[in-house]
Amino acid sequence: MRQLKLTGIGVVLTLAIASCKKSDSSNVSQAQIQVGQPVSSAAPLTGSIKGTMLTGQTYTITGDVTVNAGDTLLIQKGVTVNVKNAAALIVNGTMVSLGTKDAPVTITDPSRAKATGSSTATSDSAYAGGWSGIYCGPTCPLLVIKWTHLDFAGAGIQTIPFTGPSVGDQYCIYFGNPNGNFIMEDSWIYGTPDDAVRFYGGHVNIMRNTLEKCGGTGGDGFNAKGGTQGNMAYNLIIGGATNGTKSSNDGGIQPQCMIAMYNNTYVNDGFRNTGTFGARSGSIEVENNSRALVYNNLIVNCAFGVRIAGGNNVTAKVYLADTTGPHAGDPITQTAYGYNYFYGDDVSITNQFVPTNVAQAVVTHPQATGVPNMATFLGASYTFGMQYDGASLVGQNNPMFVSYPLPNLNYKTQASVDAYNFHLQSNSPAIGKGFQGFSAIANVPVDPNFGSSGITGPGKDIGCYQADGTGNQH
Repeated sequence: MRQLKLTGIGVVLTLAIASCKKSDSSNVSQAQIQVGQPVSSAAPLTGSIKGTMLTGQTYTITGDVTVNAGDTLLIQKGVTVNVKNAAALIVNGTMVSLGTKDAPVTITDPSRAKATGSSTATSDSAYAGGWSGIYCGPTCPLLVIKWTHLDFAGAGIQTIPFTGPSVGDQYCIYFGNPNGNFIMEDSWIYGTPDDAVRFYGGHVNIMRNTLEKCGGTGGDGFNAKGGTQGNMAYNLIIGGATNGTKSSNDGGIQPQCMIAMYNNTYVNDGFRNTGTFGARSGSIEVENNSRALVYNNLIVNCAFGVRIAGGNNVTAKVYLADTTGPHAGDPITQTAYGYNYFYGDDVSITNQFVPTNVAQAVVTHPQATGVPNMATFLGASYTFGMQYDGASLVGQNNPMFVSYPLPNLNYKTQASVDAYNFHLQSNSPAIGKGFQGFSAIANVPVDPNFGSSGITGPGKDIGCYQADGTGNQH
């Protein structure tokens, strides 16, 4: 495994030790990292920025801020960053946000408030974009986001900070260094007009996050382009406009895009996309000469199941996924999928558990390992892409969430977690149905601060919540 060099960053450890009895070591707080000088919260921030935002402080950004190449911005737990005037965080150096479960970091537009219940692209300001997002350039060696709320991003960047983005891009995070490392763990993205995260390259480990209301009338959750390799696992993605996770080798960037997508939970995705129906997915998409592993995912009331694209349509910009191989020595030797669990409350959904040739050719083969067993349901004579009648599958195989009722016909407009609980009940039929016969991609540094907390392999249960308490912690 590659090691991340920290030389020149100037890391200082600060220990805050609470008063306690000698017999009660649990009251000793964890060491916090400080990089360089503290960032002052006394005045609004704009321009170049580096150093450490300190625990418990509230900072205000009123214009684009830039972490220059070679510099580091570190955000300690419990920090709130209020971003006004549609400002962006431009990262040409290193950025590390180290929230904790008990004291997360929040980066938000303070003029916006979250809303519960029914959500549409025209009625909910979550899709309008407040601040412009985090844009990481080709000199950014490391972006770490842990236990951090990223709310109301995607205002539309107005000044191109480096080669790659375009004026008007509306992402929460853009990562553009094929040689860099991007770790996002245990965090939340709430509300974007377009993709929540757009990767144009990088070694990535995206685990245990929650995405809500991402994409207004289009856009994906985690959208990996050429040059991106790594994992997307144990994420809860609810109410996305289009795909929850996607691999697509566009951009002409090497190496080839390869993503392991496993043990995610997708709920109510794919219903706000106003593009050509059938030219995009509503849960998982593998397209444009990318490779993927797609296992152990729980897909509930999404417009499409796992879609392995077979099209060659210039208008829709969707081309054939890479299903060739095996290619010995690659992180993913060949695209493979199975052991995924599907539930639908309408025949339009169950008719697409195995996506069909609605607008474009697909090459998704029905699998015998999933729930339901689509290979048996469709029969030996079925040719991938053919339309079929899934009426008998409606309402079957309820995964039994703890407090989200199924059937639920509000699947087109329920786009946030609210007070629902998407853990599995102890007698859920999704427990114990996972496949563990593959490995995660281990290509990022493992470090409690400047890397991944740990690269978690496939789980024994379907979806992002595991019965033993591991997986997604939200």
